Amino acid sequence: MKKQILVIDDNSDIRFLICNILQDNGYDVRSAANYDQAVKEINYKIPNLAIVDIKLDKGDKDGIDLLKLLMTKDKSIPVIMISGHANVQVAVEAIRIGAYEFVEKPFSSEKLLNYVKRAIEVEDIRKDKDNAENKLFHSFDLIGKSFEILKIKKTIEKLATAESRVLITGQTGTGKELVARKIHKNSLRSQNPFVVFNAALLRETKYEKQLFGEEYENGNIDYGVLDKASRGTLLLDEVSEIPYEIQSNILRTLIDQKFKRINGTKDINVNIRIISSTSKNLKTLIEEKKFREDFYHRLNVVPIHLPPLQSRTEDIPLLIKYFKNKIAEINGVKEAEIDDNNDLLYSYNWPGNIRELRNLVERITILSIHEDKKDTNKLLTDILKENPESLDNNDALSNTMAYPLKEAREQFEINYLKNQLKKNNGNISKTADFIGMERSALHRKLKFLGIKGLN
Repeated sequence: MKKQILVIDDNSDIRFLICNILQDNGYDVRSAANYDQAVKEINYKIPNLAIVDIKLDKGDKDGIDLLKLLMTKDKSIPVIMISGHANVQVAVEAIRIGAYEFVEKPFSSEKLLNYVKRAIEVEDIRKDKDNAENKLFHSFDLIGKSFEILKIKKTIEKLATAESRVLITGQTGTGKELVARKIHKNSLRSQNPFVVFNAALLRETKYEKQLFGEEYENGNIDYGVLDKASRGTLLLDEVSEIPYEIQSNILRTLIDQKFKRINGTKDINVNIRIISSTSKNLKTLIEEKKFREDFYHRLNVVPIHLPPLQSRTEDIPLLIKYFKNKIAEINGVKEAEIDDNNDLLYSYNWPGNIRELRNLVERITILSIHEDKKDTNKLLTDILKENPESLDNNDALSNTMAYPLKEAREQFEINYLKNQLKKNNGNISKTADFIGMERSALHRKLKFLGIKGLN
């Protein structure tokens, strides 16, 4: 498919010349003579690349304003700014805003084509990389053998043929979006769009437009997520952040199964499945009058709670193995040698949960490309100790130095046995085998030390 380039210059001779050069080299070219014409062309279809003159006659807005507009539409669009009398300050400002290149007039055909070709190649490479990463990361499996994860997997299977709304709760980084994607992938809507509306990233004035879209007098339409998710699934991510007033508008849409765009006159029928997620306690927000109770009950038809990683440490070895493989595949390197028996992995609090573990594996993979296993294990220890506040208060070394020898030995045994039990999911037999004790002796030791609730 031909790459489409939008040329914006108020000088008709230069505009005509640039368009001919690009068309002769196989590009699909559109043009505009001023800001207003350019806005219409951009709203009609966003180009693969734009060439924008800094100074534009007829109007109080110039090429810098167009550059800002393009960046709000799509920051990945390469924009080449051109000018015959701009200073260095203007060029620096254009690059800072997001321009790919700044070219002074007059310029040769060869120079312009080189910039265009390079900008498109760089953008294609970036998109290919993003697509590869998205394909891999968005296809991640829900990994784990813990009771909670197995229960969630069964719930997802049961939801395959249902249209029920789902509310996913859990701390940041526990995998709420992943679960939502799995529900969509297993559903009858799997061939239709999966759209994420992240309520935590918007200014309050943007909610209605992003949700419902907007119609303009000239016939142009900015489609909202309710349009984009048609016949598919809409994830209301961090739904707790949606303003109270907007919640009532969404609730009315769910009840009526239709909505109007901003400035629109026609009802748009809704055919989507709603999945919501939050890291906050919605019941508390309801008590504080920050979340509508009727909206909550509409969303919370099937609740799914994702546990924090610290409560499912038996899944850590499986997760490390899985992430090592995926991250090595993405980066085209060998898998890192990570010792999943390292005690710090089980005493660490994992405030960022699964996301933090994935980032840890990626960081070690990249930093340890030329390291041996011994250095990799040291790297793992150093990284986890960078955040000492996230280590258990039971850390043996830091909490036994103030004790006399007898008490320090006892405290160390408590910490050691708790960590070994965590690694073995509370299994007494496996723990006894690993530490070299008889099962009955370990039972007595645990009882003597007052360690309960792990078996």
